[in-house]
Amino acid sequence: MRTERNLTRLDRVFARLDREPERPAHLDVPKMSRHRIALLSGSLAVYVAIVWAVVITSWLVRLDWQVMFFRPYQQWPEIHAFVDYYVVLGQRGPTAVMVAAWLGWRSWRQRTLRPLLALGASLLLLNVTVGAAKYGMGRLGPHYATTVGSNEMWAGGDIFPSGHTANAVVTWGILAYLASTPRARRWLSAVSAVTSLGVGMSTVYLGTHWLSDVILGWIAGLLILLALPWCEPLIARSEAWLLGLRDRWSSRPGRPATTPVVLAPAVTDQDAPAREPVSTARSRGAHLAPGPHTARSERTPVTPAGSRRPTPHSDRHPRGTAPAARPLSGS
Repeated sequence: MRTERNLTRLDRVFARLDREPERPAHLDVPKMSRHRIALLSGSLAVYVAIVWAVVITSWLVRLDWQVMFFRPYQQWPEIHAFVDYYVVLGQRGPTAVMVAAWLGWRSWRQRTLRPLLALGASLLLLNVTVGAAKYGMGRLGPHYATTVGSNEMWAGGDIFPSGHTANAVVTWGILAYLASTPRARRWLSAVSAVTSLGVGMSTVYLGTHWLSDVILGWIAGLLILLALPWCEPLIARSEAWLLGLRDRWSSRPGRPATTPVVLAPAVTDQDAPAREPVSTARSRGAHLAPGPHTARSERTPVTPAGSRRPTPHSDRHPRGTAPAARPLSGS
């Protein structure tokens, strides 16, 4: 007796991947709600407060110097190799490639360019805002500090806020922003927050950033994700323009049109025209056009010019008859 095998979770995942790509009927696009505006305003206030605390050389700068003198990479040298690899999760090149590959697959499955365009918009905002703040304030890092206790601002540096931390928040947080269900959005938000904080603390461990750099970088990335719904109308217009450009490119005059393949109807014996004998066509040197294959019994018999049968031998006898007795010579 044959029983059906129960589908496992992995079987259901592969069955879902094998389905044809389709555009969902409703895409959950985040809106700029009052709750989000309140979070954005609070995060912006914290951002300004951190910058002001560093500018006036407050207790936050003293904490930066205390952590730097503590030298975490000397306190826990056994995790140095792991931290060197973990900090790559905040580098823009590798993380952008990994996330873009996943979002590109989602774009193909959902028949929409919104995931890739949202990623591009967030990275563009990241480069503009964080890059401008870095070069505008010009803070030097711990390895290049000149005066103990100084805030090292406007000295030609580019570490405030931390680009690694902000990039980790935006790159991994965009997955939570584009999540299709509220539960997935909550889980991905928690994972991206922990991952980005871990990346920031890794830079503090390695001595490449102050602690205040990491805090400001985390807030800077959060501001970009909170403000991203304001870019949704522009993302929708860009998607419509790109899809329209694709349609115009496909229907341009110089592009060869693809014609559908039409199967010819079957030819019956009554509709088939009379064929010319093969021997006549060959004698005139004409080329035979390809046509439906005919059975051997329907072809015109061709009589050969001469008989090709070999002459029968006189010493052979039909089967089933005994040969005549030969006379014995010399008797």
